[in-house]
Amino acid sequence: MVMSFRVSDLQMLLGFVGRSKSGLKHELVTRALQLVQFDCSPEVFKKIKELYETRYNKKGSDVAQPPPPPQHRAEALPLHSSYDRGSAVARTLPTTNIDYPALYGKYLNGLGRLPPKVAKPEVRLVKLPFYTTLDELLKPTELVPQNNEKLQESPCIFALTPRQVELIRNSRDLQPGVKSVQVVLRICYTDTSSPQEDQYPPNIAVKVNHSYCSVPGYYPSNKPGVEPKRPCRPINLTHLMYLSAATNRITVTWGNYGKSYSVGLYLVRQMTSAELLQRLKTIGIKHPELCKALVKEKLRLDPDSEIATTGVRVSLICPLVKMRLSVPCRAETCAHLQCFDAVFYLQMNEKKPTWMCPVCDKPAPYDQLIIDGLLSKILTECEDADEIEYLVDGSWCPIRAEKERSCSPQCPILVLGESPWGERLETPGGNHRIPEWFGLEGTCRVILQSHSCHGTPPTVPGCSKPRPTWSWALPGIQGQPQLLWARCARACPPSQGGISPQYSLWHREAIPCVQSLHPLSPVPLQLSWSPFRPCKGL
Repeated sequence: MVMSFRVSDLQMLLGFVGRSKSGLKHELVTRALQLVQFDCSPEVFKKIKELYETRYNKKGSDVAQPPPPPQHRAEALPLHSSYDRGSAVARTLPTTNIDYPALYGKYLNGLGRLPPKVAKPEVRLVKLPFYTTLDELLKPTELVPQNNEKLQESPCIFALTPRQVELIRNSRDLQPGVKSVQVVLRICYTDTSSPQEDQYPPNIAVKVNHSYCSVPGYYPSNKPGVEPKRPCRPINLTHLMYLSAATNRITVTWGNYGKSYSVGLYLVRQMTSAELLQRLKTIGIKHPELCKALVKEKLRLDPDSEIATTGVRVSLICPLVKMRLSVPCRAETCAHLQCFDAVFYLQMNEKKPTWMCPVCDKPAPYDQLIIDGLLSKILTECEDADEIEYLVDGSWCPIRAEKERSCSPQCPILVLGESPWGERLETPGGNHRIPEWFGLEGTCRVILQSHSCHGTPPTVPGCSKPRPTWSWALPGIQGQPQLLWARCARACPPSQGGISPQYSLWHREAIPCVQSLHPLSPVPLQLSWSPFRPCKGL
């Protein structure tokens, strides 16, 4: 019936419900069909019937023709096909015994809706923190398969109002080509018991006008036998739509494998993590006195319990990034006092929304986050500690790590051995050099005993002279043996050809600075031989 209206009839109908009456005829038809589809009140049906009777009664009185036979009434049902071809075919249908709700409910192919007279709960989608809904373009509508094929198609036709187009055009760019105000498509399970999260059907594809829209892909999975997961997020259709009063056609292709899905179209404003943080700082700060009362409640003595808690420690390091907290927050539903950094928490959920508390691994949605005012105050007053302890009375005290004390003489290098030829073996940083006729042949493991005693320098089989040894002291505990590494140079007579002066002096990291030198008594050296190859570059 609406498709057969003239421009004047369409303008009267749209003016009756307060809609815009400007535009071409196909735009007026689109608005009228949307009105019938989503706002089918009895008054609207009465007005449509009145306009229809007014027109065709006049036409019937001018041209006395019998009404068409009843068997031809079914031809007027597929209204969407005539509209898709851009032509409005006038139907001369009788006005008696016509089921108007059943007629209008078949406008969307595959997106059938029940008449508004039937009370049925609607599908609801969960609120997304990073999306603020401005308008609902299409309520969640069930995808109904048209045949027994596995792959189904469900088209939808809609048009934006001038105000909506202006909102999109005047919005800022989040990134090149992406506006902050968007038209998004959301898909979920058809379940009216609770708000539903976004869930894609299998083999989903979305076509906007004449182009396919990109859909988020699957996360790669390295675990064998584990099915890859797909991030189900709102699908942005803005860049493929006509930002004018022209109609847009969306076709959803989906796999029919037994589960029922619903789709909805929304005009939203996408938020950033910085904007959500600013909103949280505005409305989500918990007063320090309330936080202090919560600490007292946690540490209150339970008369029925034999164990009393006198304090609880809270780290000032964020468990997410292992950095000092800047904006401490937690969920109101969490039972712990430990906080995490709101800045990094929002940034992580902006990339991959999970909204799980990193401390207790329980849900921590955005609308339940609070900023701990007491801990924020502590962070400004205590800058030299990484941990604090709450006491029973609600007060707190910092916990500072004790500095490690070293009981060893902090000397850089001590010479433990001397050459039997009277030349002192200097350290790697010394000014003297080891004689060139000393070759490097091995590495010795030297154990310095805790008790001093006298002895003779060790010798090596096949060497006519004692082997000069050298090393340096390392930090140790008094009364305990120290494990040292040293180089041993063997004296090679010039008659045997000598050894080329390739010296590789061993270096040990973390040698303390010198404060005082202590004389060492002669000690015996226990050698354990291991092969050694000089390292290049030393």
